[in-house]
Amino acid sequence: MPLNRRTFLGRSAVAGAGVALAGGVGAGPAAASGPKGQGHGRPPKRYSFTVMGTTDLHGNVFNWDYFTDQEFDDKAHNDVGLAKISTLVNRIRADRGRRNTLLIDAGDTIQGTQLSYYYAKIDPITAKRGPVHPMAQAMNKIGYDAAALGNHEFNYGIPVLRKFEEQCDFPLLGANALDAKTLRPAFDPYVIKRVRTPHGRDVRVAVLGLTNPGIAIWDKANVGGKMVFPGLEEQAAKWVPKLRSMGADVVIVSAHSGSSGTSSYGDQLPYVENAAGLVAEQVPGIDAILVGHAHSEIPEYFVTNKKTGKKVVLSEPLKWGQRLTLFDFDLVWEKGRWVVEKVGASVLNSNTVEEDPRITSLLGDEHTKVVAYVNQVIGTSVAAMSTADAPWKDEPVIDLINLVQAETVKAALAGGEYAALPVLSQAACFSRTAAIPAGKVTIKDAAGLYPFENTLEARLLTGAQLKDYLEYSARYYVRTAAGTPVDTAKLTNAEDIPDYNYDVVSGVTYDIDIAKPVGSRIVGLSFEGAAVDPAAQFVFAVNNYRASGGGNFPHVPGAKQLWANSDEIRNTIIGWVQAKGSVDPAEFASVDWRLTRDGVPVF
Repeated sequence: MPLNRRTFLGRSAVAGAGVALAGGVGAGPAAASGPKGQGHGRPPKRYSFTVMGTTDLHGNVFNWDYFTDQEFDDKAHNDVGLAKISTLVNRIRADRGRRNTLLIDAGDTIQGTQLSYYYAKIDPITAKRGPVHPMAQAMNKIGYDAAALGNHEFNYGIPVLRKFEEQCDFPLLGANALDAKTLRPAFDPYVIKRVRTPHGRDVRVAVLGLTNPGIAIWDKANVGGKMVFPGLEEQAAKWVPKLRSMGADVVIVSAHSGSSGTSSYGDQLPYVENAAGLVAEQVPGIDAILVGHAHSEIPEYFVTNKKTGKKVVLSEPLKWGQRLTLFDFDLVWEKGRWVVEKVGASVLNSNTVEEDPRITSLLGDEHTKVVAYVNQVIGTSVAAMSTADAPWKDEPVIDLINLVQAETVKAALAGGEYAALPVLSQAACFSRTAAIPAGKVTIKDAAGLYPFENTLEARLLTGAQLKDYLEYSARYYVRTAAGTPVDTAKLTNAEDIPDYNYDVVSGVTYDIDIAKPVGSRIVGLSFEGAAVDPAAQFVFAVNNYRASGGGNFPHVPGAKQLWANSDEIRNTIIGWVQAKGSVDPAEFASVDWRLTRDGVPVF
């Protein structure tokens, strides 16, 4: 039967605006145990403990947004960072008793903020007498017991990852990250932690780490010929029985893989990308899975194992340190061993607590350096550019993004099979308040154009597929009859489509007739003055979110991948501005698309 959450999870409930940790599980020997001995008529020995989990921290230590250079905030008023997580962890340890807790992570640790970028590229940890990575410092101080490898761990190359591994006081786990030649694990597959009980025999808790097989595609440049990444189910089926035979009483999987059982990369990926649910369903012997990768929040989700009928609990805390998962285990002593009697999961919100001053003071100097870095002047702009009108007009600032992407792809394909094909590029207005000022341009200004950690790819599209893509994008506009007034406040976001899911494409010209119904709005689609041939081939510079199916745009996820880069597009923009020195919109701005009604421009 599924766990009664009201009675069980009430022991670690979030109450009001703060964390209420009353009636803790396993707070000490008296709370954790019954009477010693287990003879006739005596109650069985029992023990309870808690495993805490984070995932997809993506370089967040402070509750700070380095791209806006201010405290992080979003519509839900979430907070981010390990400093907040540390406070939650301290409270759980105080409530349960530290020896009755473990702390693990499910990957994507060292990429995602300018803090993590700085110590990979600007002041790299791999340099002789280089610094200790801020994430290693913070996680060591907090006292992590293990962390699974995420796919983004490989973004900066294996040497950076190995140095980070060396700096951590806990193992980085990856049972399905194998040496390409020997097919043996290139990292520790698992760790077995002994949790001391008041009953003499420790509880042996095995943590098996699994990472995402998509690494072989997404970071081919870094791992090709060096490592291979077989499927999660296959490797879990190999290792879980071994862990049980080694005496593990509890088996937890830390999986950098979503729970849905889907793949967003079509037949490029021979293994399921989001396989955590399948692992629970197909591999006997697992008690709980800490889920990562999908950037979703799953407080508690039960999957029934097909072979045993046993329910396995899954939980995924929200990204960037916004949530902390709690797995609460109740064990009973049976036939000379500890057996999991019940287990449930819940999440705590990091916005209910203050940052731990131990962590903020530990990394205060690093934070100050990175703040100074993002405010560094990287060039100048002849004119101011803004995204204020970009949702309905072809604006120079969006042209700048597309120019950088197209030039990057052209350079990458130069001299190859596809070098002669024209390169088109897609971009979206991610923020209506982003701007490049006239005069000095800082790293923060350039990075603000691209607040997401997307990377760049090149895919192969036909002219017919391109038109379908643009028709799909044009759903964004509310149908507006010719001759009626146009109110920009009511023109966009039809069907609740967010701004970031409206793409414009550079390299071709076209009109969007907003008086026409969805599916027949693209008019006069042309390349170099001639109508686009439906059979013509184009290289499409596209971000990995869109290429992976984000926004459900047609054709691109299944299109042939010609090239992929592991560096964030925002950092590519920063580097481009630095190399150029001075940005002049007159050199690249052009009106490639416009809104019309019956052939008459709207603006």
